[in-house]
Amino acid sequence: MIRELITKINRAMSERMVAPRRKHSAPVRLWFDADIQSERALEAARADCIIGETIDFSRSGISFLVPSIRRKEKYLVGQERKINVEIDLPTGKVYMRVLGKRYKKVGIHISTEKFLVGAAISSLEGADKDTYETFVVNGHRGAKGTAHGFELGID
Repeated sequence: MIRELITKINRAMSERMVAPRRKHSAPVRLWFDADIQSERALEAARADCIIGETIDFSRSGISFLVPSIRRKEKYLVGQERKINVEIDLPTGKVYMRVLGKRYKKVGIHISTEKFLVGAAISSLEGADKDTYETFVVNGHRGAKGTAHGFELGID
């Protein structure tokens, strides 16, 4: 009986320590910063992106599926390298910077092989932060619908 009580307390404490997650699949673009800070290098770095899809979100991090774990010699996980992320949520596009923490190879065959990456949010500011946090809390209910603003032009 005491063991069951301790188990319940431990479970409740661990649930409060981990940020709640919202499962949602959304398109995501990932790219690294350019090595040289020029306009042309920044555009080339952004064009050399990895395209994937999100798995879930929390206030502190995201997880996503990508077809490769690296771009050229730069890996998504490790080396304390910041990753630029653009997510196309139903409530709007969100730009953030994340730090890859872990990855796992998923898929049963080499043709379907993908990588599940978990990343901690390192930078999320302004309107992007509001849009993201609204989506994490409310999900699709936070999306702006066009039907609500429809008006009939009757005199």
